[in-house]
Parts: sequence; C-alpha cells; structure tokens
Amino acid sequence: MLTKEDNEKLTRVGPGTPMGNVFRRYWLPALLSSEVAEPDGAPVRVRLLGEDLVAFRDSNGAVGLVDAYCPHRRAPMFLARNEKCGLRCVYHGWKFDVTGQCVDMPTEPRDSAYKSRMRIDAYPTWEGGGIVWAYMGPAAEQPAPPAWELIRAPATHRFVSRTLQDCNYLQALEGGLDSAHAQILHNINIGDLSWLDNFESTTPKLDVYPTDYGFRYTGIRILDNRYWVRAYHYIMPVTQVRARIVPVRGKTPRVPAICGHYWVPVDDTTTTVFNFLYSADPQIPITEDFAVESETDDGRSPDDIGPDLRNRQNSRNDYMIDREVQKTKTFTGIKGVNTQDVAVQEGMGRIVDRSKEHLGSTDRAIVTMRRALLEAIRTVEAGGHPRGTDPNSYAHVRAVDQYCNGESEIAALIEREMVARF
Repeated sequence: MLTKEDNEKLTRVGPGTPMGNVFRRYWLPALLSSEVAEPDGAPVRVRLLGEDLVAFRDSNGAVGLVDAYCPHRRAPMFLARNEKCGLRCVYHGWKFDVTGQCVDMPTEPRDSAYKSRMRIDAYPTWEGGGIVWAYMGPAAEQPAPPAWELIRAPATHRFVSRTLQDCNYLQALEGGLDSAHAQILHNINIGDLSWLDNFESTTPKLDVYPTDYGFRYTGIRILDNRYWVRAYHYIMPVTQVRARIVPVRGKTPRVPAICGHYWVPVDDTTTTVFNFLYSADPQIPITEDFAVESETDDGRSPDDIGPDLRNRQNSRNDYMIDREVQKTKTFTGIKGVNTQDVAVQEGMGRIVDRSKEHLGSTDRAIVTMRRALLEAIRTVEAGGHPRGTDPNSYAHVRAVDQYCNGESEIAALIEREMVARF
C-alpha cells in the first residue's frame, strides 16, 4: 500500500504538482494526427495535465497547441478562424502562429510594436506514429523526440485509436500492468467454477527486471504442459508494450502483433487512453479490416465507444451488467474486455485511496512501477533527468507472447524476440 502522502503525490498532475512536473519532462501523446488532418481546418479542444488547450494544423501542415483562451480578453480560441498560417481570434482578430507569436493585431495602430511583444501560451509538438506529441516542460530540459518502434513502422503496418476513462491515470495504468487479473476478470466460460481448483498452477510466476526506461516484466504460466511466456515492458511514465497473436476471422495464419497503451492524464480524474497496434512482421501489413476486427475483439468498436470516446456501457447504466450471464457464463456479466477493465478501474472511484490496499505476490509490477514514479519525482525535484526521457533507452524494445516447450527455451526466446524489427 501507499501512504496518503505518496498517493497524493502520484495522482495529482496539474501545473506545479510533483507528478505534474515529472510528466512535463516527457513527450506525451496529445491527440491523433487524424483529428487535425486538414490544414487550415477547424481547431480541436485538448485537455492535458489539467490545462485547457486548442490544437490546429496550419497552412503549411505544422500542428500548433496553444492556450484555449486568447491573451487579449480571454475569448475561446476554439471559435478561432484557422487561416494563412495562424489562428485568428474571432473576438478582436488577434492572430497567433504555431509557436504562439502574435502575427497580426488589427485593433492596434499599424506602427505599434505591441504585436511583437504579445504571445499566446504554446507548447512544442511533434508528429509520429499517427499521433501528435506535446512537450509541456522547461525548454532547457526538452528531450529528443520519441523513438518508439510504432513510429518507425510504416503507416500500412500500424493502427492507433483513442478512448477516455473517468478515473485517475494511475488506476488505469495499474490495470494495464496487472497481468494476473486476466483469468478472473476476463474469463468468458466459468462453467461450474471447477477451473478454480487448478488456479494456482495457472497463476503467472512474475519476475521484474529494472531497466533505464522503467522495467521489463515476465509472466510465465504452465498451460497444456507447455510454458506460456509473456514478457512486457513498462516504459515511463505511462506506457505498456506487449505482444499478442491476433486471429483474423476465417483466415490463417494468425497475425503476430505488438500492441499497448499510453495512459495520459487529462486531469486528476480523467484519462485519455491511446491504444496502438502494429504488425510484428514487416511482411504483413495491418489492413483496415484487420484493425476493425482487432478493435471489435477488444471492445472498442463504434458500437462500444460513443462520440465522446467513452464506453457506451458506463457507470450511468452499470456497464449493462447481466446478472444472469454472470451466474452462468462469465465472471463479470459485462460484455467486452475493454469494458470489463474500465468498469473495475472507474468503479474504484475517481482517485483510489491506496492507503487501504492489501497487495499480494502478483502485484510486484505495480509496486515496482509506483516506486519508479516516486523515484522520478525525487529526481526531478533534485534537478535531474528521470528514466525514460532518453528515447534511445526504449527505441529497440519488443514484447513476447509465445509458448515454449521447456524452461531452457525461455531465455533464448526472450533474447531472440525482444528486439525491434523496424
């Protein structure tokens, strides 16, 4: 468990908070490139780390991320006109470029120098992997751009999506790092519960290996007299990278893929989840049909996610839990893997009081992650650079999700497969 003081440090992300200062040392996903696809198109509202912002793509294709309110009289920049390499406030016509510099001020005399001294707050952006990334920290500490394998994979080989959850980022992140819940929460055929008699043998043996980007963690189960090896990565501050073999309906072979999530704080009580998937084989692209099937299997199809990017099954309708199905077919009675995760994570409350927890042996990855974030707070407060800000530290990592026939094969499998191909 955490003390109330440490829980408060880890969960508050606004400007000037300890964890907010840590997040502002990293490039963070802000929105999908497709959300600002059109040069001179409509501005898009963005809320990130408790700050209200507006994103826009200018005439030259550059993406700006600026304060949601004009510095003149605080009119909303969401209403602004995106024109000729700048965002023009509709109230008095002040216009700002992607760097935040005022480039036109029609309400002031032509010979006034006021325009040159006026700026709107703006953050640097960078595009890669179908995502617009933002850096919100001190200019002197800005790291090199992200170097995920996702970014190097061709557009034909990757897919990204975005959803929202109404809870603090940390409980969503912890849900992703927790590899022990799958056979309970996501069980779809409970039968007479006789499988619980053999539960201990199928519970993963977890090992955690600290790295300069966070840690690698391995879960090994014995299934069908073989070793099922899952080796994941936690990359600071909010990313999990894992592997999966994705079935394509009616087709063989199945597609090997790398996937994961970025759990990015909107504010203290809301989280944007960037979901990514890319082919693990340079010879196999991610087709549109395949991406749709994968999202549907994970419970993120248009039928599952509403226009506000939240689950249609949500707290207002009790996630449409079916108690009869819960009695007879599945452990939760809630349809969809993603919805099951969201139901548990949101159901804990907007911010969990971790001083009331009682952790077990399968929580090692969660404990290690919390310690890493607390270490990052101390590092930033001391003027240092937290782990994972150097993109070279994680540029070539991959995850593994495969069977082995014996213990002797496990180390060789991990060494062979956990290397980026792109």
